Amino acid sequence: MKNKTIRRTLYRVFRKTGVPRNDIQMNASFKEDLRFDSVDWALFLFFLESSFNISVKDEEISQLNQVKDSLQLVENMA
Repeated sequence: MKNKTIRRTLYRVFRKTGVPRNDIQMNASFKEDLRFDSVDWALFLFFLESSFNISVKDEEISQLNQVKDSLQLVENMA
């Protein structure tokens, strides 16, 4: 999958999760900038896995600190 397609699909995942359009920045932190709680993480992972047809392991989730980390994760699995 090309990077542009991955970015576009990832953007849709964030929007489905309820993240405001202006907050979706590559350097945005899940905790501080996006204020993800356990429900947000559950929704995000559900949409991420279903949109990209991947399975994210628990140890991979703990490494996701910024939006760019999720992009890199998907790129590595594609």
